Order: sequence, then structure tokens, then C-alpha cells
Amino acid sequence: MTDILIIEDNKEISELVRDFLVSDGYSCEIACSGEAGLDYLRHNSVRLVLLDVMLPGLDGFTLCNEIHNTLNTPLIIVSARSTKDDKLLGLRSGADDYVEKPFDMDILHAKISALYRRHYSDEPIGNHLVAGALDMDLTARTAVFSGRPLELNPKEFDLLRYLAEHSGQALRKETILDMVWGGDCFSEPSTLTVHIKRLRDKIEPESSSPVHIITIWGIGYKYQP
Repeated sequence: MTDILIIEDNKEISELVRDFLVSDGYSCEIACSGEAGLDYLRHNSVRLVLLDVMLPGLDGFTLCNEIHNTLNTPLIIVSARSTKDDKLLGLRSGADDYVEKPFDMDILHAKISALYRRHYSDEPIGNHLVAGALDMDLTARTAVFSGRPLELNPKEFDLLRYLAEHSGQALRKETILDMVWGGDCFSEPSTLTVHIKRLRDKIEPESSSPVHIITIWGIGYKYQP
């Protein structure tokens, strides 16, 4: 599953946004036209769409309406069209939010995080999440590692789930805090460090030499099944 599809005909903007989001742990794809974006959505699972409305071919507002009515995928319009009428048309076409160009990347990231929490924070992905030796029952909120039940408090469970859902991806500490503790929380990075240590004590063969929850220096952590 792709985390974010960027539908944008400006190559420089689309690659800049993609690189920023990938550095935050999201998987991203780019479509340079409305038709290409719609085709990708019809053949792939996507969690969120970033959509420019000034596209060659299929009009962005029409595409927004199509995505909303047929796929119901969360969508943020990112556009240089910034009049009140443009914003109202975008929201009435099914967009969840509207961001004006030029935009601040941190603001865009915050809006993406908020939309993710709104749509996916309580959504089970199937009934079980399996990542290597880890098997998490998302309904019962229990976890087993190499056949051994893990005793996890609620936040440890949420953290391990988020890491496992993004196996192999380098996740920034700020992104993990935002997605697990919430963007409006006041948790310090030390809170994450403590919880990472607790998880390592429970799943690593040697917690001092982790092979599953790996520190990526200068960025954050990566879960390796």
C-alpha cells in the first residue's frame, strides 16, 4: 500500500514534497497528470492523495470529485488557486483540506498527520499485523513474538504497531511522536526513548545490540522484521 500519492505536474514541486515525506517515513508515488493519478488509484491502494488542481488534461476539481465519490480516499488539495471560490469548490468537490501554494512544508506535514489520525488511528488493517516473528492481533490488542506472548502497555502496543506497519522504513522521531502520541501532546523525545528501550527489552535477543528496532542516527528508528 502507498501512503501518499502526489498528483502534480510540476516536477520540481512533486519531487521536493516526495523527498520530504519519504524522509518522514511515508511511502510516496508521483503522478504528473489527472489521468495518470486516477489510473494509479484504480490499480493500487493509497492512504492519502495530495492533488494540484491546475493539471493538464483532466481538471483537478473533477478528479477530486471522482476520487471522493468512487474511492473515498482522504485528499488534500495543494494549489496556487487561492480565492475563496476556489477553496469552496475544492471542499465541495470532496477535499478534506485545502493548502495554498507557496506553502510551508511543516504546515503541509501537520495537515497530513492530522488527516492520518482522523482516518486511520483506530482502523484495524485486517485483524492481524504480521511482520517477521511478530504477530499482532489488532482487535484484541495482543502481540506474540517468536511464539512468546508480549506484555505491552497500551502505548507500547501502539508504538510497536506503528513501527511494524512501516517495517524497513527510517522513521523520524518527530513523526513517531506525532503519529503515536498525537500532534497536540506534550510528550518529550525522552518519552519515545524510554518506550523504545522497553520494547527492545521485550523482543531483542540482546537489547544492547538490537537487530529489530534499529537506531538510525540523526533520524530516528527503523523496525527490521
